[in-house]
Amino acid sequence: MNQYPGVIGRKVGMTQIFNDDGSVTPCTVVASRSVVVAKRTAEKDGYDALVLGVGDRKEKHTNKPLGGFYKKQGVSARRSLREFRCPADYAAKFDIGQELKLDELFEAGQFVDVQGVSRGRGFSGVMRRHNFRGAGSSHGAHEYKRHGGSIGSNMTPGRVLPGLKMPGQHGNKKTSVLNQRVVKVLPEESLVLIRGGVPGSKNGLVVVRGAIKRWGGKPKSA
Repeated sequence: MNQYPGVIGRKVGMTQIFNDDGSVTPCTVVASRSVVVAKRTAEKDGYDALVLGVGDRKEKHTNKPLGGFYKKQGVSARRSLREFRCPADYAAKFDIGQELKLDELFEAGQFVDVQGVSRGRGFSGVMRRHNFRGAGSSHGAHEYKRHGGSIGSNMTPGRVLPGLKMPGQHGNKKTSVLNQRVVKVLPEESLVLIRGGVPGSKNGLVVVRGAIKRWGGKPKSA
């Protein structure tokens, strides 16, 4: 389980960084002002974690149980909440209501994992959904260019096997991209620039935390 530090953010959009050698690095801009809303402890909950919130929630849009939770914690209501598993000594560094500083969590060269909800494409065919090649268009082929082809045989097994790649709902699912490099951190503007694209649409909610498979805590030394 990933227990590296992380934040909740909003995908602002994409930009590009021009390097000294003239090359261009495409970057996704993520804005984050995550605040510690609550803590989970091993003594009480069986595990250690920080509950982070982002965005402001109006009181009229907050139900009574959730409003009582925020009142008990002594913080203002937040639009979105996420739990971040972490070691107990790391959680002890933060107080409830404290905002996480991006420059204390990330730095240029570090690898991160980004999780978000992919853009919904609706009901899609096999060429778009599964990257099928499509049927040939020669030798008398007629009205079959984007079809999926055969889905089974008549005698054996005599049915369509489960899990077969077919048209259906595409996108709008929780998706993660791993080992994306942090290009730049702008703590004054609460922005972090991540190389490449990340899941989700513009203004979509994303979770950024240290990469679990590749130098998640610190950038690789030169």
